[in-house]
Amino acid sequence: MTLSQTLAQKPLYSEHIDVTRMPRAYGALKDALLVPPIVHVVGTNGKGSTGRFLAWMLKTQGKRVGHYTSPHLRTFNERFWCDGTLVCDATLEALHVRLQTLLPISLAHELSYFEYATFLAILAFEACDVVVLEAGLGGEWDATNVFPKVLSIITPIGMDHQAFLGETLGEIAGTKLRSITTTTVLAPLQDAEVLTIAKAQAQVKEVALVHPETVVSQATNEEIMAYLERTGLPAFFKENLQTAYTAARMLGVSPKLSSLPALDLRARHEKVAPNIVIDCGHNPMAALALFHALREEQYILLYNSYLDKEIPTILEILKPKIKEVRLMPLPYRGRKTGETVVVETLERLGIPQGEFTWEFDPKEQYVVFGSFAVVERFLEEMNA
Repeated sequence: MTLSQTLAQKPLYSEHIDVTRMPRAYGALKDALLVPPIVHVVGTNGKGSTGRFLAWMLKTQGKRVGHYTSPHLRTFNERFWCDGTLVCDATLEALHVRLQTLLPISLAHELSYFEYATFLAILAFEACDVVVLEAGLGGEWDATNVFPKVLSIITPIGMDHQAFLGETLGEIAGTKLRSITTTTVLAPLQDAEVLTIAKAQAQVKEVALVHPETVVSQATNEEIMAYLERTGLPAFFKENLQTAYTAARMLGVSPKLSSLPALDLRARHEKVAPNIVIDCGHNPMAALALFHALREEQYILLYNSYLDKEIPTILEILKPKIKEVRLMPLPYRGRKTGETVVVETLERLGIPQGEFTWEFDPKEQYVVFGSFAVVERFLEEMNA
């Protein structure tokens, strides 16, 4: 079977995760894999942009770098970035053929979509000097955590994926932070409870916990702000850049931010038209960042969400800047959609609901938000 046929047989989402599956597969493959030095990125928000900033910082200083991120918006190969370009379909197909020869048939069939893609990433990046490997969800039991790492990055941790990670912030933070095994960069803006758990885990694992404020100088902060102004990114990316810069320093690199290219990840507060912003955030922490980044007073929100997200909290955060909500159609994809909860919340909060259309009034301001699937659907329809 081709790669696309193999992936089509693997569900994107599962209600239960077999935490023994990836370690078993790695044990079977370990001797055949050439695993490069890995920087493991774990957290709730900002993993993708922090990882890509770091990858570019390392590349501009002469390192060959791979960056594995997920999910993708338009094409599968968006997950595999190597030295500034996406790994092409033909290369991924060849790596798939190779992986099929390395894996026992039963294990190849058993691996989830994300687990299979993770092994493809390791094969794709085996000639790299450094690989920035982004966790899917969680940390301790995430597929990416089976590989040895030279550095961990913990981006801000908040409430998300409670069905898998725990019902409280402490449980979620514990699951993510138990992944650390080596020097760890802890991003700014962490909740006090997260900081406490991070310190405890660092002591248990006997690893250094590095805070960007102890590494990033005033001069570097000025360079970061100049970069944000040059690229048009909102202020909340400042902490992501500080974290990536600190990680680069921990790897022995002193990047020059003046040579850093613009962020090449879609839907990170991306302006696709003068009056349309798209953002793939999907939790309260992302909603709060979006709220502070929106510059106009009133927006038409194109929104939908899967049922496992904190829909009421998200809409409450965004309410002061919402003129009305238009409910975008969302595919099922094995996950329950939350339209009923959205409508009930809009009625309770007194937020008007407008009729959804693919037509946009140039006199109105629009923001597309809610999940990767919402943004993906928007980009497909608009061919953007």
